[in-house]
Amino acid sequence: MTQDTALLQAQDTNIRKGSNSRKVFIKTYGCQMNVYDSVRMSDALAKDGYEPTEDMEEADLVLLNTCHIREKAAEKVYSALGRLRDMKKQRAGEGRDMMIGVTGCVAQAEGEEILRRAPAVDVVIGPQTYHRLPEALRRAKGGERVVDTEYAIEDKFEHLPLAEKAKIRKRGVTAFLTVQEGCDKFCTFCVVPYTRGSEVSRPVHQIVEEAEKLVDGGVREITLLGQNVNAWHGEGPRGEEWSLGDLLYRLAEIPGLARLRYTTSHPRDMDDRLIDAHRNLRMLMPYLHLPVQAGSNRILKAMNRRHTASEYVALIERIRAARPDIAISGDFIVGFPGETDADFEDTLRLVEEVRYAQAFSFKYSTRPGTPGAELKDQVPEEVKARRLEKLQALLLKQQQEFAESCVGKVIDLLLEKPGRMPGQLIGRSPWLQSVNVDAKASQIGDIIRVRITGISTNSLFAEVVSN
Repeated sequence: MTQDTALLQAQDTNIRKGSNSRKVFIKTYGCQMNVYDSVRMSDALAKDGYEPTEDMEEADLVLLNTCHIREKAAEKVYSALGRLRDMKKQRAGEGRDMMIGVTGCVAQAEGEEILRRAPAVDVVIGPQTYHRLPEALRRAKGGERVVDTEYAIEDKFEHLPLAEKAKIRKRGVTAFLTVQEGCDKFCTFCVVPYTRGSEVSRPVHQIVEEAEKLVDGGVREITLLGQNVNAWHGEGPRGEEWSLGDLLYRLAEIPGLARLRYTTSHPRDMDDRLIDAHRNLRMLMPYLHLPVQAGSNRILKAMNRRHTASEYVALIERIRAARPDIAISGDFIVGFPGETDADFEDTLRLVEEVRYAQAFSFKYSTRPGTPGAELKDQVPEEVKARRLEKLQALLLKQQQEFAESCVGKVIDLLLEKPGRMPGQLIGRSPWLQSVNVDAKASQIGDIIRVRITGISTNSLFAEVVSN
């Protein structure tokens, strides 16, 4: 094919697509908050005629929604941008336009540096300015290279559009809903306060409006999101101060909403009202992600967690007293600067005492700009690797034991999507496990009674007891 022929075909394709039928591909890295943000960006761009696509090759706009938590996150982004640069250059040779944007926490942290190191990038947008993405793209089409990372976080909550009912139904029967952003805890290992800003709570009326819209579109289960979600607070209908527990009670009143979850929490903000919600609200699922990070009081103090290991364990005991069937999940960091073998053994003892249904564990990695990056006595990589392997073996054993304890139980299962095998659906247990069961596609969105019959590495198997 000659270049002229390719150009003519590209022009013909653009004519047939029309100016209101451009495609956007969004690559999402990191946490559930980024997943939520990607969906809202897609909604914001829809009004400018962009349709989402899962095929990068056909995209007119490619967005990298980035995460800055793990080590070398920025370098991974620049590596991806190098590949996109080559794709953009090839498109230009074929007479086809392509725009590239970087969003999320790396965008917030790097800003102008991204434009300097990656000349193919057209737009850099921070986590709190997604509602201005369409305008930034219009400016970029005029030849400007745009960096927009200055914000008042309330603007994002106020201006992002709610999804249309048809789009909600297409996305499925579960949904994320952001209620809080940012963090004021300033753990010494964490970059979130510097990329997402200080803690800001979304107003009650906005949360309820979006939740009602989601349920009206067919959503049965909503997960409330926040970097420190249980720090959420707001004003109730009579001007009283509400905590996350109060908000959960209010959302539980929405007709048609069957299940509620929330993540991620901080132990210091787990108050009595929230524990009461776990005791009294059957629709609040018995699963809690409550990171502790370490079991050594000395390391917890160095991390600026502002709680002790014994206080964390006592809190878990209170929560389990309120909801005995609750499954606990957590986060752990091994090899924090100054961590000794004795400190690590304290972490193993805490894990043995709490017993986790699921957990995430990582080697400590320095994040530029955080206090932890300046600490002396960094732990050698080989020591971190050895400790991580030992911790993960223990956590995996506990996860397996929890899964095995589910066999024989009769549970309510929310059917979410088709399974790998014909005639099979995948549902979600109250404890957030994937469950495979024989059921009809027409039952997606139903909650049925099943008996757990077996387990695999990452999921359970069940048989129907009754519909």
